[in-house]
Amino acid sequence: MQILEEVKDCKTIGISGHENPDGDCAGSCLGLALYLRKMMPGARVDVFLEPLREDLYNNLPGADTVITNFRTDLEVYDAFIVLDSAKDRISGAKELFERAEKTINIDHHISNPGDGMVNYVNGSSSSACELVYEVIDHDQIDTDIAQNLYVGMVTDTGCFRFSSTSRKTMQAAGELMTYGFDFPRIVREVYFEKTFVQQRVLGRALSKAKSCLGGRCIVSKLDHLAITALGGVGKDVEGIVSALVSTTGAHCAIFAHERSTGDWRVSFRSNQIVDVSVIAQHYGGGGHIRASGCTIQKNRDITIVIQEMVAMIRGQLKAADELPDDPE
Repeated sequence: MQILEEVKDCKTIGISGHENPDGDCAGSCLGLALYLRKMMPGARVDVFLEPLREDLYNNLPGADTVITNFRTDLEVYDAFIVLDSAKDRISGAKELFERAEKTINIDHHISNPGDGMVNYVNGSSSSACELVYEVIDHDQIDTDIAQNLYVGMVTDTGCFRFSSTSRKTMQAAGELMTYGFDFPRIVREVYFEKTFVQQRVLGRALSKAKSCLGGRCIVSKLDHLAITALGGVGKDVEGIVSALVSTTGAHCAIFAHERSTGDWRVSFRSNQIVDVSVIAQHYGGGGHIRASGCTIQKNRDITIVIQEMVAMIRGQLKAADELPDDPE
């Protein structure tokens, strides 16, 4: 797929990604937006996302153009592109997507059914940014576009540690690095650095963590009150599940945090054996084999739901002969 061919006759283009945008979501949306604005100077390109974390806002060129209130004077866009998500997680942009004359969905989540009239979904790709890199003309990439795509690749591959990282990923990232942006600073700021509040929230989550299945699964949860008491908001929990799964001997991790609505957002990470996408899909979510998530409605007991999830993980580990003594 070549994105310019898909939108060549469009005068208005909308772009959005999933709620609580991370580096890959925001980087892919802004990288593609800058490319389309450059190649189609007569077209209007609007990006709709929820407010970005400060580190992303400071490191993603074009972030100041994001429309965070999802308001527009246009009733219908000629084309609307959803990146890094299916349409069910794009918050206030869903109606804009559904009303558009042409809809395009670009995503790397294996659970994405393909919600657009045109779909470019590849579950084996490392990131939405890698897919954007594939659908644009490389000769027209500039420093700002390259930086946005690199940010997304770094964040969604865990600094190229996750199993979704391929030779193609590294080649693309290497090409992007040649555009001269300060990639060591970007990696430090968007991946490793945390605010003091984020560190406190992480500390609380770690202190409440429990080891299950003989240390093969690490579980933690924080209710909304615990997060706000530390001065945190929803986006301050990002990265916690990755910290949990980094425990020696752990095959996977589960982290749940309560939103202000009372619903619970559950994130899963796996190192090698457990396919967490199966668990997420069971509860109406989705994602990758090694990284997935779902939402549990507030009328359900999250403690019981997590116990069910651990039981599903137990089943996968037993099937793989990784629980010889069937530990608790």
